[in-house]
Amino acid sequence: MEEKFEDIVSAPSIVLERSVDLTRKLGESAATVSQYKKAKGYWTNLGPGLVTGAADDDPSGIATYSQQGAQTGFQLLWLALFTFPLMAIVQEMCARIGLATGRGLAGNIRIHYPRWVMYMSAALLFVANTFNIGADLGAMAKGVELFAPQFNFVMLLIFFTFFMLLIQIYTPYERYARYLKWLVLVLFSYVATGLIVGIDPKQLLFHAVIPSITFSKNQVILITAILGTTISPYLFFWQTSHEVEEEILHGKTSLRLRQEAVTNKEIKNMRIDVWSGMFVSNLVMFFIVATCAAVLYSHGITNIATAADAALALKPLAGNQAFLLFGIGIIGTGLLAVPVLAGSAAYTVAESFHWKQGLYRKLKEARAFYGVIILSMIIGLVLNFIGIDPIRMLIYSAVVNGLVAPVILVPIVQMTSNRKIMKERTSSSLNSALGWLVVFFMVASGVVTIYSLFL
Repeated sequence: MEEKFEDIVSAPSIVLERSVDLTRKLGESAATVSQYKKAKGYWTNLGPGLVTGAADDDPSGIATYSQQGAQTGFQLLWLALFTFPLMAIVQEMCARIGLATGRGLAGNIRIHYPRWVMYMSAALLFVANTFNIGADLGAMAKGVELFAPQFNFVMLLIFFTFFMLLIQIYTPYERYARYLKWLVLVLFSYVATGLIVGIDPKQLLFHAVIPSITFSKNQVILITAILGTTISPYLFFWQTSHEVEEEILHGKTSLRLRQEAVTNKEIKNMRIDVWSGMFVSNLVMFFIVATCAAVLYSHGITNIATAADAALALKPLAGNQAFLLFGIGIIGTGLLAVPVLAGSAAYTVAESFHWKQGLYRKLKEARAFYGVIILSMIIGLVLNFIGIDPIRMLIYSAVVNGLVAPVILVPIVQMTSNRKIMKERTSSSLNSALGWLVVFFMVASGVVTIYSLFL
């Protein structure tokens, strides 16, 4: 009887404990669901900025960063931290131009500046992008040969060229943009590679925040190449036009509707998207440089001609996992970056001559626009057969980008500060000042590079 009485007395406390436990579990479950929704909302919001930032880490960029780490070790690692805000500010300006004006960057330059500015920008961009495409196609073919040496290099080049052409021309823009977004995840193979090789965190932190530079000819050219491959002109044009494409995808088909319907929320979401994309871009750059510095430079391997060379050099020193991840990244980033390179060239040329343009259009609606894409891809393919050293093509295309960038950056900074063009969506005074600082750095590096070439 006593036991029954005790059971009856203790029953409410047991129920209370179980209720508390159930409430705690429900709370944890609700918190998990809430975090999942936030993460999903964040991922959904990402788009043009994420793709643009990721496309910056193309095979030519990977080769440049690999050379940087192999030749200079950790010395220039600080450049990843240095270029992040500069790159993000420029890309935010480009995105703001697209949202506020409803036009691409080339279209705005054509309207507000002398024609020669537009034609020169379009010509230089087409040349630089075509060299980049050629280098990237070659790097992708070499990337496949890392895992399957029985495949023919020429056949791989032709396959990648026409595969990506078909994707760009015949895939609906909504699906095409989704493909590009998911391809971004391939970039994290380089972060994983850096974590696998076991880099000394103290050395990593020191060189990440303490600037160091040797004013030699090779290092000056390498720094200009790094600036050119991170703050690249093709990213300016792609970012602006991609923002416009996204607006059209969401029903803003007329120019007037795109100009009038920009909200504060859209500007906020754009900034999150752009800064996230540029962070990913520079994070990947950081880990590629650190990996090559820790593994290759420390073992005296400094002669890296291509990204594939870097992957092969890692294999005996860092193991199969590092080799596989590095090699997979070459192919994946090429699939992401080559369409962006060809597309940005097409947007620029088409807008310069006021042709119908846009990836949302079908081939028969914008033949000239798609013609530029086809031409740049075919020339890029041919470049692989005329005996140009691949690393020279990679580095010099990056150097050309570094020299072209200031020419296009000046109109970008001016336009985002002009209330007649941007209405109430002008950049802040701080952003404008930082934009001019980017122009200064790009001009200075270009002048020093030209000077060093004639020494």
